[in-house]
Amino acid sequence: MTTALATTTDTRTAPYAALLLRLTLGGLFLAHAGLKLFVFTPAGTAAFFGSLGLPPALGYAVIAAEAAGGLALILGLYARWVALALIPILVGAIVTVHGANGFFAQNPGGGWEFAGFWAVMLLVQAGLGSGPYALRRG
Repeated sequence: MTTALATTTDTRTAPYAALLLRLTLGGLFLAHAGLKLFVFTPAGTAAFFGSLGLPPALGYAVIAAEAAGGLALILGLYARWVALALIPILVGAIVTVHGANGFFAQNPGGGWEFAGFWAVMLLVQAGLGSGPYALRRG
């Protein structure tokens, strides 16, 4: 018996779609970690977190999680679990910063559209798995 999913998913290309998604998500996290490191600076990021009423040290933790998580996704190190572990960063960005700015990313201050979509793509990655060329599947 075949399931509807088996008949509608191209099993030849789906693994490569998972790979492309994994590389893209990892690159986005590395880019955002780089933004916090080289543009906002770690001290500036920590101060911004403090201005939101969050512990300033959380800013440093987010930089580390984005950098380590992005690298892990690119390398394919436990991509399912890493994807799930990174979702709270995006939910936090929505709750503390972007949610009040409305939906659209083009709104002043940036709405939650991009962070929400990014979080859903992490869920998709967790569902798809690592794809090919992963160092550690899981």
